[in-house]
Amino acid sequence: MTPYHEVLPRGEPIPIIVSIPHNGTELPESVAERFASPAMLELPMTDWHLHRLYDFLPELGIATIHARFSRLVVDLNRSPDGQALYPGRFETALVATETFDGKRIFKEPPDPQTIEALRLEYHEPYHKRLSELLHATIDRCGRVILIDAHSVASRANRVHPALLHDIYLGDRDGSSCGPWLTTTVHDEFVATGMQVQRNDPYKGGYTTYHYGQWPNVDALQIEMCQRLYMDEDQPEAFVEESWELMKKSLVTVFATLAQQQVLS
Repeated sequence: MTPYHEVLPRGEPIPIIVSIPHNGTELPESVAERFASPAMLELPMTDWHLHRLYDFLPELGIATIHARFSRLVVDLNRSPDGQALYPGRFETALVATETFDGKRIFKEPPDPQTIEALRLEYHEPYHKRLSELLHATIDRCGRVILIDAHSVASRANRVHPALLHDIYLGDRDGSSCGPWLTTTVHDEFVATGMQVQRNDPYKGGYTTYHYGQWPNVDALQIEMCQRLYMDEDQPEAFVEESWELMKKSLVTVFATLAQQQVLS
């Protein structure tokens, strides 16, 4: 059983791949039984429903890969060697031990052997497949855009103050992609009425940093506030009008990127 779902393009593929590493909700019993409290079964820090919000991508020729398992099992957007993304600032690790709000996740922190086993079972296969998709696209098209898609609750926590903008773009301060990509996505979101900020408080995680160093890869992280499409206090509660407006905005952004790639 693979730790990811892959959705291939319908029709002619274009050189854009979208990774959604934090939407997973499956939970192995071996992990759940080590939780410090029943509250962890509610899967805090999940990027709720993003695979559904982005389900239009295959029609544009865009391949997607997204997580099956919760980020409380292992974080697919963290370095496998434990390298910090934001030195000196609080951040969750490859296997998180505390939530963004400082709540303890496990009764006892996982030992190095457990962390390595989780890395091999979940993290490595996900990135092996993502790497294969990127290489195949580069071989076919000579280049590829990688979008790492996220969402986050707006309230303040140890990672960030209350989020007042709608969309947060991260390109590792301009090092993971050409400026044209960040500018295009920024301007398209703004044109749909979104307030957009770059590289603060999110510069992009492991996926953006790692693959953004590859030749012929332009990698950009898109972080959106969950209030744009759901009730942040009740993950299963939807406001249909908000959901449709957010999806319409995303379709506009990705349709523009897709058109650029087809014409280039």
